[in-house]
Amino acid sequence: QVQLGESGGGLVQAGGSLRLSCAASGRTFSSYTMGWFRQAPGKEREFVAAIKMIGPGTYLADSVKGRFTISRDNAKNILYLQMDSLKPEDTAVYYCAAGYGVGDSAVARARNYDYWGQGTQVTVSS
Repeated sequence: QVQLGESGGGLVQAGGSLRLSCAASGRTFSSYTMGWFRQAPGKEREFVAAIKMIGPGTYLADSVKGRFTISRDNAKNILYLQMDSLKPEDTAVYYCAAGYGVGDSAVARARNYDYWGQGTQVTVSS
């Protein structure tokens, strides 16, 4: 079992930055692929970013490439999402997720993740 808790959301103007954190507890954090997803009102949950358990493997949705960075600190059991140059269309509830044995071709699919946090709201004003 893994427990996840997001923090760092808030209200920011377009062009601004936020850093989301996801604290994990329970089973070995470093064994899981970690991901960030988001869901805007009336829309389906969509993939934002993912990072493999060890090594440099990171994945970003096309819509956030060049603006968002995902990283993890396995020693502290924390996942991060640095969000720069935010746009109003980035407004959503952001969720972190943990998946065991998620292959490279599967990181963008929410159903491959086993554990989810409660979400944190990010609102970008124009």
